[in-house]
Amino acid sequence: MHAIFYLKNMKDKPIKKKLFTREWYSKHLIKEAKKMAADKALQNQAMDMFIKSAEYGWYNQTEWFGEPTLNPAQDMFARQEIIYKTKPDYIIELGVAWGGSLLFYSTMMEIVGGKKIIGVDIYIPPDLVERINSHKKLSRRITLINGSSTEETTINKIKRIIGDNQKLLVICDSNHTHDHVLSELRLYSDLVGKGYYMICDDTFVEQVKGESRINTNRPWGPGNNPETARRAFMNENKNFEIDKILENKLLISCNANGYLRRIK
Repeated sequence: MHAIFYLKNMKDKPIKKKLFTREWYSKHLIKEAKKMAADKALQNQAMDMFIKSAEYGWYNQTEWFGEPTLNPAQDMFARQEIIYKTKPDYIIELGVAWGGSLLFYSTMMEIVGGKKIIGVDIYIPPDLVERINSHKKLSRRITLINGSSTEETTINKIKRIIGDNQKLLVICDSNHTHDHVLSELRLYSDLVGKGYYMICDDTFVEQVKGESRINTNRPWGPGNNPETARRAFMNENKNFEIDKILENKLLISCNANGYLRRIK
């Protein structure tokens, strides 16, 4: 299949420019994204803008079906690409917050298929359950587990649901301290099959220097966060790689270096 790109001349008459195949266009975009990722000045500007805007809660503004997803649109589209490409049977989200992301995953599964979305959190208020269930068709795939993501009882509940199935997407987005995230990565990595993903959320915290509202009154910060945990995990576990082709295109992301694909 081909696409034809046009320019207009001075009289607004279309002039055929060039004929491209879809395969060529995909390769072209990958090359351009790689060059963009190598542009350090642009990357620094983007990160500076992201951190500054994060102080005003910018990346928390995105909603899905009326509920906050707590991720910018770029990261939600990255999740969409992963779900469409891998078509997981189960999505496990550690840390559900307002539930918008659960509804997003369920919407995707309505299209591409899949069995269940499992949301884990130490606090799941009744009104969140009520709002999730109000979406009826979307809620039927969602199972909520009230408990710590690293407790044995929680892991056992998840295993009873998924069985031996390794067609998983696991999203680590709960307590962002180094020790907790590292524990999550270690515990859940063995559940993920080859070609499937773990997402280590909010690695950007490592880039937040000096005084910032982002880390105020929180137990994590530079030197103690998901990015430091990711580095430690990948130093000891060679079964995962960073999906740089996916990340290169994002420019603005909460989760730089955090899109981890199992390769063996």
